[in-house]
Amino acid sequence: MIRVLVFILVLLTFFILPIRAEENLEYYENIISIAGVALDGNTGQILYAKNPHIKIPPASTVKLLTAMVVLDRLPLSQKVKISNNAENTPTTPPHLQEGEIFTVEDLLYLMLLKSSNQAAVALAEAVAGNEERFSELMNQKARMLGLKNSHFVTASGLPASNQYTTAYELALLLYEALKYPHIKEIINTPVKIISSQQGRTLVIRNTNKLLFEEEIRENILGGKTGYTKLSKHCLVNVAKVKDRLVITSLLGAPYREALWEDTKKLIRFSELVFDRKVSPVVINTAVTTALPVSMKPSAYYRESKRASQNQKNIASTKRTRQVLALKSSSKNKPVLAKNSLVSTKAKVQVAKANTSKGRNAKSNKKLYRAENPSPRNS
Repeated sequence: MIRVLVFILVLLTFFILPIRAEENLEYYENIISIAGVALDGNTGQILYAKNPHIKIPPASTVKLLTAMVVLDRLPLSQKVKISNNAENTPTTPPHLQEGEIFTVEDLLYLMLLKSSNQAAVALAEAVAGNEERFSELMNQKARMLGLKNSHFVTASGLPASNQYTTAYELALLLYEALKYPHIKEIINTPVKIISSQQGRTLVIRNTNKLLFEEEIRENILGGKTGYTKLSKHCLVNVAKVKDRLVITSLLGAPYREALWEDTKKLIRFSELVFDRKVSPVVINTAVTTALPVSMKPSAYYRESKRASQNQKNIASTKRTRQVLALKSSSKNKPVLAKNSLVSTKAKVQVAKANTSKGRNAKSNKKLYRAENPSPRNS
Protein backbone atom coordinates (compact mmCIF):
# COMPACT_ATOMS: atom_id res chain seq x y z
CA MET A 1 0.00 0.00 0.00
CA ILE A 2 2.83 2.37 0.90
CA ARG A 3 4.52 1.64 -2.42
CA VAL A 4 1.31 2.52 -4.26
CA LEU A 5 1.08 5.87 -2.45
CA VAL A 6 4.71 6.66 -3.23
CA PHE A 7 4.12 5.82 -6.88
CA ILE A 8 1.11 8.16 -7.00
CA LEU A 9 3.12 10.99 -5.44
CA VAL A 10 5.84 10.52 -8.04
CA LEU A 11 3.26 10.73 -10.82
CA LEU A 12 1.88 13.94 -9.34
CA THR A 13 5.36 15.42 -9.24
CA PHE A 14 6.12 14.64 -12.87
CA PHE A 15 2.74 15.43 -14.40
CA ILE A 16 0.81 17.99 -12.35
CA LEU A 17 3.63 20.38 -11.45
CA PRO A 18 4.87 20.74 -15.04
CA ILE A 19 1.31 21.60 -16.09
CA ARG A 20 1.26 24.43 -13.55
CA ALA A 21 4.54 25.73 -14.90
CA GLU A 22 3.25 25.56 -18.46
CA GLU A 23 0.18 27.61 -17.48
CA ASN A 24 2.47 30.36 -16.19
CA LEU A 25 4.66 30.09 -19.27
CA GLU A 26 1.67 30.42 -21.59
CA TYR A 27 0.49 33.62 -19.97
CA TYR A 28 3.70 35.54 -19.69
CA GLU A 29 4.83 34.57 -23.16
CA ASN A 30 1.63 36.05 -24.58
CA ILE A 31 1.45 39.38 -22.74
CA ILE A 32 2.68 41.52 -25.59
CA SER A 33 2.50 44.98 -24.01
CA ILE A 34 5.89 46.42 -23.12
CA ALA A 35 4.95 46.55 -19.44
CA GLY A 36 2.09 45.07 -17.44
CA VAL A 37 1.07 44.54 -13.83
CA ALA A 38 -1.76 42.78 -12.01
CA LEU A 39 -2.29 43.69 -8.35
CA ASP A 40 -4.54 42.17 -5.73
CA GLY A 41 -6.71 45.20 -4.99
CA ASN A 42 -7.37 43.98 -1.46
CA THR A 43 -3.82 43.26 -0.29
CA GLY A 44 -1.59 45.02 -2.81
CA GLN A 45 0.20 41.76 -3.65
CA ILE A 46 1.72 41.58 -7.11
CA LEU A 47 0.12 38.70 -8.99
CA TYR A 48 1.88 39.36 -12.28
CA ALA A 49 4.49 41.88 -13.36
CA LYS A 50 6.35 42.39 -16.60
CA ASN A 51 8.85 45.25 -16.70
CA PRO A 52 6.95 46.95 -13.86
CA HIS A 53 9.44 49.81 -13.37
CA ILE A 54 10.20 50.90 -16.94
CA LYS A 55 9.39 54.60 -17.36
CA ILE A 56 6.90 55.19 -20.18
CA PRO A 57 4.75 58.26 -20.97
CA PRO A 58 1.29 57.67 -19.46
CA ALA A 59 -0.86 59.21 -22.23
CA SER A 60 -4.47 59.77 -21.14
CA THR A 61 -4.27 57.43 -18.14
CA VAL A 62 -2.89 60.48 -16.31
CA LYS A 63 -6.44 61.86 -16.29
CA LEU A 64 -7.13 59.69 -13.23
CA LEU A 65 -4.66 61.83 -11.27
CA THR A 66 -6.16 64.98 -12.78
CA ALA A 67 -9.59 63.89 -11.51
CA MET A 68 -8.23 63.27 -8.01
CA VAL A 69 -6.65 66.73 -7.81
CA VAL A 70 -9.86 68.34 -9.09
CA LEU A 71 -12.08 66.48 -6.61
CA ASP A 72 -9.75 67.50 -3.77
CA ARG A 73 -10.43 71.16 -4.55
CA LEU A 74 -13.69 71.76 -6.43
CA PRO A 75 -17.34 70.84 -5.74
CA LEU A 76 -19.10 68.82 -8.43
CA SER A 77 -21.72 71.52 -8.92
CA GLN A 78 -19.25 74.33 -9.64
CA LYS A 79 -19.62 75.82 -13.12
CA VAL A 80 -16.61 76.06 -15.42
CA LYS A 81 -16.41 78.23 -18.55
CA ILE A 82 -14.44 76.85 -21.49
CA SER A 83 -11.52 79.15 -22.30
CA ASN A 84 -9.96 79.87 -25.68
CA ASN A 85 -6.94 77.84 -24.59
CA ALA A 86 -9.12 74.85 -23.71
CA GLU A 87 -11.05 75.09 -26.98
CA ASN A 88 -7.80 75.04 -28.98
CA THR A 89 -6.45 71.96 -27.20
CA PRO A 90 -6.31 68.96 -29.59
CA THR A 91 -8.88 66.41 -28.46
CA THR A 92 -11.25 63.63 -29.30
CA PRO A 93 -14.83 64.64 -30.25
CA PRO A 94 -17.10 66.13 -29.05
CA HIS A 95 -15.32 69.47 -29.33
CA LEU A 96 -16.06 72.05 -26.66
CA GLN A 97 -16.50 75.69 -27.62
CA GLU A 98 -15.12 78.80 -25.98
CA GLY A 99 -17.69 80.36 -23.67
CA GLU A 100 -19.64 77.14 -23.06
CA ILE A 101 -20.32 76.40 -19.40
CA PHE A 102 -20.33 72.93 -17.84
CA THR A 103 -20.38 71.69 -14.27
CA VAL A 104 -17.25 70.11 -12.82
CA GLU A 105 -19.11 66.78 -12.74
CA ASP A 106 -19.96 66.90 -16.45
CA LEU A 107 -16.37 67.79 -17.36
CA LEU A 108 -15.14 64.85 -15.28
CA TYR A 109 -17.42 62.54 -17.28
CA LEU A 110 -16.11 64.03 -20.53
CA MET A 111 -12.52 63.61 -19.39
CA LEU A 112 -12.70 60.08 -17.96
CA LEU A 113 -15.24 58.50 -20.34
CA LYS A 114 -14.44 60.16 -23.65
CA SER A 115 -10.86 61.14 -22.77
CA SER A 116 -11.51 64.80 -23.61
CA ASN A 117 -8.29 66.81 -23.47
CA GLN A 118 -10.32 70.02 -23.61
CA ALA A 119 -12.20 69.02 -20.45
CA ALA A 120 -8.91 68.21 -18.70
CA VAL A 121 -7.44 71.62 -19.54
CA ALA A 122 -10.65 73.43 -18.52
CA LEU A 123 -10.63 71.67 -15.15
CA ALA A 124 -6.92 72.40 -14.64
CA GLU A 125 -7.54 76.09 -15.33
CA ALA A 126 -10.50 76.13 -12.92
CA VAL A 127 -8.31 74.72 -10.14
CA ALA A 128 -4.99 76.49 -10.67
CA GLY A 129 -5.41 79.15 -13.34
CA ASN A 130 -3.26 77.34 -15.89
CA GLU A 131 -1.97 73.88 -16.68
CA GLU A 132 1.60 74.57 -15.54
CA ARG A 133 0.55 75.41 -11.98
CA PHE A 134 -1.90 72.52 -12.03
CA SER A 135 0.92 70.09 -12.89
CA GLU A 136 2.68 71.17 -9.69
CA LEU A 137 -0.40 70.07 -7.75
CA MET A 138 -0.41 66.79 -9.69
CA ASN A 139 3.17 66.03 -8.70
CA GLN A 140 2.50 66.99 -5.09
CA LYS A 141 -0.39 64.52 -5.07
CA ALA A 142 1.76 61.86 -6.71
CA ARG A 143 4.41 62.24 -4.01
CA MET A 144 1.73 61.99 -1.31
CA LEU A 145 0.61 58.70 -2.88
CA GLY A 146 4.19 57.40 -2.86
CA LEU A 147 4.71 57.47 -6.64
CA LYS A 148 8.48 57.85 -6.81
CA ASN A 149 9.02 56.89 -10.46
CA SER A 150 6.39 59.14 -12.02
CA HIS A 151 6.37 62.75 -13.15
CA PHE A 152 3.53 64.67 -14.77
CA VAL A 153 3.50 67.78 -16.93
CA THR A 154 0.07 67.95 -18.60
CA ALA A 155 -3.40 67.42 -17.13
CA SER A 156 -4.54 65.67 -20.31
CA GLY A 157 -1.60 63.34 -20.90
CA LEU A 158 -0.74 65.02 -24.21
CA PRO A 159 2.97 64.54 -24.96
CA ALA A 160 5.42 66.65 -22.96
CA SER A 161 9.09 66.37 -22.09
CA ASN A 162 9.86 64.60 -18.80
CA GLN A 163 6.39 63.10 -18.37
CA TYR A 164 6.39 59.42 -17.43
CA THR A 165 5.10 56.70 -15.14
CA THR A 166 5.52 52.93 -14.72
CA ALA A 167 3.07 50.06 -15.01
CA TYR A 168 3.42 49.39 -11.30
CA GLU A 169 2.80 52.99 -10.24
CA LEU A 170 -0.07 53.32 -12.72
CA ALA A 171 -1.74 50.38 -10.96
CA LEU A 172 -1.13 52.10 -7.61
CA LEU A 173 -2.65 55.29 -9.03
CA LEU A 174 -5.90 53.49 -9.84
CA TYR A 175 -5.78 51.79 -6.43
CA GLU A 176 -5.82 55.25 -4.84
CA ALA A 177 -8.34 56.69 -7.32
CA LEU A 178 -10.85 54.00 -6.34
CA LYS A 179 -11.04 55.65 -2.92
CA TYR A 180 -12.94 58.49 -4.63
CA PRO A 181 -16.61 57.40 -4.98
CA HIS A 182 -17.23 59.74 -7.93
CA ILE A 183 -14.28 58.34 -9.88
CA LYS A 184 -15.50 54.78 -9.23
CA GLU A 185 -18.95 55.74 -10.48
CA ILE A 186 -17.72 57.57 -13.58
CA ILE A 187 -15.28 54.94 -14.86
CA ASN A 188 -17.97 52.26 -14.44
CA THR A 189 -20.43 54.19 -16.65
CA PRO A 190 -20.72 52.87 -20.25
CA VAL A 191 -22.68 55.83 -21.71
CA LYS A 192 -23.56 59.25 -20.30
CA ILE A 193 -25.66 62.18 -21.52
CA ILE A 194 -24.57 65.64 -20.40
CA SER A 195 -25.61 69.18 -21.30
CA SER A 196 -23.93 72.56 -21.30
CA GLN A 197 -25.57 75.51 -19.56
CA GLN A 198 -26.35 76.83 -23.05
CA GLY A 199 -28.44 73.73 -23.77
CA ARG A 200 -26.13 71.69 -26.03
CA THR A 201 -26.62 67.98 -25.31
CA LEU A 202 -23.71 65.56 -25.65
CA VAL A 203 -23.84 61.76 -25.65
CA ILE A 204 -20.51 60.28 -24.59
CA ARG A 205 -19.43 56.65 -24.68
CA ASN A 206 -16.73 55.10 -22.52
CA THR A 207 -13.50 54.29 -24.39
CA ASN A 208 -13.00 51.15 -22.25
CA LYS A 209 -14.26 48.42 -24.58
CA LEU A 210 -14.30 45.84 -21.78
CA LEU A 211 -17.42 47.50 -20.33
CA PHE A 212 -19.29 46.43 -23.47
CA GLU A 213 -18.04 42.84 -23.86
CA GLU A 214 -20.88 40.56 -22.83
CA GLU A 215 -18.70 37.72 -21.57
CA ILE A 216 -16.78 39.88 -19.10
CA ARG A 217 -18.57 43.20 -18.54
CA GLU A 218 -20.32 42.09 -15.33
CA ASN A 219 -16.93 41.80 -13.66
CA ILE A 220 -15.40 45.01 -15.08
CA LEU A 221 -15.58 47.98 -12.73
CA GLY A 222 -13.90 50.43 -15.08
CA GLY A 223 -10.59 51.98 -15.99
CA LYS A 224 -8.85 54.49 -18.24
CA THR A 225 -7.40 54.13 -21.72
CA GLY A 226 -4.66 56.15 -23.38
CA TYR A 227 -2.69 56.48 -26.60
CA THR A 228 0.09 58.61 -28.06
CA LYS A 229 2.71 57.70 -30.64
CA LEU A 230 5.39 57.42 -27.97
CA SER A 231 3.29 55.73 -25.28
CA LYS A 232 1.52 53.40 -27.69
CA HIS A 233 -1.73 51.94 -26.29
CA CYS A 234 -2.28 52.01 -22.53
CA LEU A 235 -4.98 50.80 -20.15
CA VAL A 236 -5.41 50.65 -16.39
CA ASN A 237 -8.46 48.66 -15.27
CA VAL A 238 -10.12 47.13 -12.22
CA ALA A 239 -12.16 43.92 -12.23
CA LYS A 240 -13.87 41.60 -9.77
CA VAL A 241 -12.24 38.17 -9.55
CA LYS A 242 -13.63 35.68 -7.03
CA ASP A 243 -15.06 38.43 -4.81
CA ARG A 244 -11.73 40.26 -4.87
CA LEU A 245 -10.51 43.25 -6.83
CA VAL A 246 -7.75 42.88 -9.42
CA ILE A 247 -6.10 46.02 -10.77
CA THR A 248 -4.32 45.62 -14.09
CA SER A 249 -2.18 48.15 -15.92
CA LEU A 250 -0.67 47.93 -19.39
CA LEU A 251 1.75 50.32 -21.08
CA GLY A 252 3.12 50.13 -24.61
CA ALA A 253 0.70 47.75 -26.31
CA PRO A 254 1.49 47.74 -30.05
CA TYR A 255 -2.17 47.90 -31.14
CA ARG A 256 -5.54 48.61 -29.53
CA GLU A 257 -6.91 45.08 -29.41
CA ALA A 258 -3.84 44.00 -27.44
CA LEU A 259 -5.16 46.03 -24.49
CA TRP A 260 -8.32 43.95 -24.23
CA GLU A 261 -6.51 40.68 -24.93
CA ASP A 262 -3.73 41.30 -22.41
CA THR A 263 -6.14 42.54 -19.73
CA LYS A 264 -8.29 39.43 -20.02
CA LYS A 265 -5.19 37.25 -19.79
CA LEU A 266 -4.06 39.06 -16.65
CA ILE A 267 -7.51 38.65 -15.11
CA ARG A 268 -7.49 34.95 -15.92
CA PHE A 269 -3.95 34.58 -14.58
CA SER A 270 -4.95 36.33 -11.34
CA GLU A 271 -7.81 33.88 -10.96
CA LEU A 272 -5.36 30.99 -11.29
CA VAL A 273 -3.15 32.54 -8.60
CA PHE A 274 -6.14 32.90 -6.27
CA ASP A 275 -6.98 29.23 -6.92
CA ARG A 276 -3.34 28.33 -6.12
CA LYS A 277 -2.94 26.71 -9.52
CA VAL A 278 0.00 28.93 -10.44
CA SER A 279 2.46 31.13 -8.58
CA PRO A 280 2.79 34.91 -8.93
CA VAL A 281 5.21 35.90 -11.68
CA VAL A 282 7.65 38.79 -11.99
CA ILE A 283 9.52 39.19 -15.28
CA ASN A 284 12.08 41.73 -16.41
CA THR A 285 12.83 41.57 -20.12
CA ALA A 286 14.40 45.02 -20.35
CA VAL A 287 18.11 45.67 -19.92
CA THR A 288 17.41 48.51 -17.50
CA THR A 289 14.40 49.94 -15.72
CA ALA A 290 15.63 53.44 -16.53
CA LEU A 291 15.16 53.42 -20.29
CA PRO A 292 14.89 57.00 -21.54
CA VAL A 293 11.29 58.08 -22.06
CA SER A 294 12.26 59.47 -25.45
CA MET A 295 13.10 56.00 -26.74
CA LYS A 296 10.89 54.89 -29.61
CA PRO A 297 8.54 51.96 -28.90
CA SER A 298 10.34 49.77 -31.44
CA ALA A 299 13.54 50.30 -29.45
CA TYR A 300 11.82 49.07 -26.30
CA TYR A 301 10.99 45.85 -28.09
CA ARG A 302 14.55 45.39 -29.35
CA GLU A 303 15.92 45.92 -25.84
CA SER A 304 13.34 43.54 -24.42
CA LYS A 305 14.20 40.82 -26.94
CA ARG A 306 17.93 41.12 -26.18
CA ALA A 307 17.34 40.98 -22.43
CA SER A 308 14.95 38.07 -22.85
CA GLN A 309 17.74 35.94 -24.32
CA ASN A 310 20.09 36.95 -21.51
CA GLN A 311 17.53 36.00 -18.90
CA LYS A 312 16.91 32.65 -20.59
CA ASN A 313 20.63 31.81 -20.35
CA ILE A 314 20.74 32.73 -16.67
CA ALA A 315 17.61 30.74 -15.88
CA SER A 316 19.09 27.58 -17.39
CA THR A 317 21.79 27.44 -14.69
CA LYS A 318 20.24 29.12 -11.69
CA ARG A 319 16.71 29.59 -10.37
CA THR A 320 15.93 33.30 -10.28
CA ARG A 321 13.84 34.77 -7.56
CA GLN A 322 12.75 38.37 -7.40
CA VAL A 323 11.17 40.23 -4.56
CA LEU A 324 9.38 43.53 -5.05
CA ALA A 325 8.69 45.52 -1.90
CA LEU A 326 6.77 48.70 -1.40
CA LYS A 327 7.61 50.63 1.79
CA SER A 328 4.31 51.84 3.11
CA SER A 329 4.12 55.47 4.15
CA SER A 330 0.57 55.04 5.40
CA LYS A 331 -1.55 52.21 6.72
CA ASN A 332 -3.83 52.37 3.66
CA LYS A 333 -1.00 51.85 1.22
CA PRO A 334 -0.77 48.31 -0.21
CA VAL A 335 2.08 46.09 0.94
CA LEU A 336 3.63 43.80 -1.61
CA ALA A 337 4.24 40.15 -1.00
CA LYS A 338 7.15 38.11 -2.33
CA ASN A 339 6.93 37.01 -5.92
CA SER A 340 9.03 34.61 -7.91
CA LEU A 341 9.58 33.31 -11.38
CA VAL A 342 7.72 30.07 -11.68
CA SER A 343 10.24 27.94 -13.53
CA THR A 344 13.91 27.94 -14.38
CA LYS A 345 13.03 26.44 -17.75
CA ALA A 346 10.49 29.09 -18.65
CA LYS A 347 11.29 31.00 -21.81
CA VAL A 348 10.62 34.71 -21.62
CA GLN A 349 9.55 36.05 -24.96
CA VAL A 350 8.37 39.45 -26.04
CA ALA A 351 6.12 39.70 -29.09
CA LYS A 352 7.68 41.68 -31.91
CA ALA A 353 6.03 45.01 -32.47
CA ASN A 354 6.75 44.80 -36.19
CA THR A 355 4.49 41.75 -36.55
CA SER A 356 1.40 43.75 -35.77
CA LYS A 357 2.67 47.14 -36.87
CA GLY A 358 1.78 46.72 -40.51
CA ARG A 359 -1.71 45.36 -40.07
CA ASN A 360 -2.56 47.88 -37.39
CA ALA A 361 -0.86 51.00 -38.73
CA LYS A 362 -4.04 52.48 -40.16
CA SER A 363 -6.15 51.84 -37.05
CA ASN A 364 -3.38 53.17 -34.78
CA LYS A 365 -3.14 56.38 -36.79
CA LYS A 366 -6.91 56.85 -36.69
CA LEU A 367 -7.09 56.18 -32.95
CA TYR A 368 -4.25 58.56 -32.24
CA ARG A 369 -5.86 61.41 -34.16
CA ALA A 370 -9.12 60.75 -32.31
CA GLU A 371 -7.77 60.57 -28.78
CA ASN A 372 -4.65 62.76 -28.86
CA PRO A 373 -4.40 64.57 -32.20
CA SER A 374 -1.43 66.73 -31.21
CA PRO A 375 0.41 68.37 -34.12
CA ARG A 376 3.66 67.40 -32.39
CA ASN A 377 2.82 63.73 -32.80
CA SER A 378 0.86 63.57 -36.02
